[in-house]
Amino acid sequence: MTRSLTTTILVAVGLFAAVAGRAEAPGPPRGMVLVPGGTFAMGTDDPRGMPNERPAREVAVDAFFLDRAPVTNAEFAAFVEATGYVTEAERPVDWEVLKTQVPPGTPAPPPEMLLPGSLVFTPPPPGSGPVDLRDLSRWWSWTAGASWRHPDGPGSDLDGRGDHPVVQVSFHDAEAYAAWAGKRLPTEAEWEFAARGGSDTRFFWGEQFRPGGRFMANTFTGSFPLNNTAADRFADRSPVGSFPANGYGLVDMAGNVWQWTSSFYGAGGRVDRSQRVIKGGSYLCHADYCESYRPPARRPLTPDTGSGHVGFRCAWDPPPED
Repeated sequence: MTRSLTTTILVAVGLFAAVAGRAEAPGPPRGMVLVPGGTFAMGTDDPRGMPNERPAREVAVDAFFLDRAPVTNAEFAAFVEATGYVTEAERPVDWEVLKTQVPPGTPAPPPEMLLPGSLVFTPPPPGSGPVDLRDLSRWWSWTAGASWRHPDGPGSDLDGRGDHPVVQVSFHDAEAYAAWAGKRLPTEAEWEFAARGGSDTRFFWGEQFRPGGRFMANTFTGSFPLNNTAADRFADRSPVGSFPANGYGLVDMAGNVWQWTSSFYGAGGRVDRSQRVIKGGSYLCHADYCESYRPPARRPLTPDTGSGHVGFRCAWDPPPED
């Protein structure tokens, strides 16, 4: 065997060993969609939008992966089964801790308010008269026993709802799930960029809310908050993917449930680090009330709060290229 042939064989063997021994870069977890990086106009200058959505500004987003759909009850149940995690809504409130977070001298709430529970949508009874849409207490009630297992209170359950988005989860609960899954929560900019699906229209599907009379998202139909006619087939949360996907193949980026982001809430040039941004609107959004199923729509929510119309989905970063 010649020296040159021997050298060639050794080099080939070395290359083969290097390739064989190299760990393949991990792919994205199952059920995730690649959102390409890019620059977009975040927010809106549309006068029909809310003041906290203005002004529109140019924002750059790196490529990332996002769950195709919000985390479902079945997926969250697997997390709880594996870890024994207890959500904030399932824990009793410690008044000694709570009173450090309220103004001095605040009286202790009644004992029933310290029981485990959460906020449940409770429409005003028929015939109760006009509803002031500025008064959220007209349709939200603190309900002992409400949790992700019982999203509408103790009399409700998850039977037949494994494919519905999990709700009654706080920001901290969502973060705990994301960490367990090897993921993270998306930023507000990432979420909005992904929600637009490559479009710059009022809704991700176009300028008309119901193109050709077709419902494109799970929202409140009828007279809010008195009567949801379920004209879109759903009176409350719907199975994920019940409506068309956007341009990136993501479902439920409008309506069904609000979704947590990792971003602190800011408006008017100020950042409120006591609240996080939620995006997407929910099945309770109505054109006469909030129209928050538009991509730039946003709301603040304290990170320890859950409710019957707030869920989440996770993001994942591809490993850096060598």
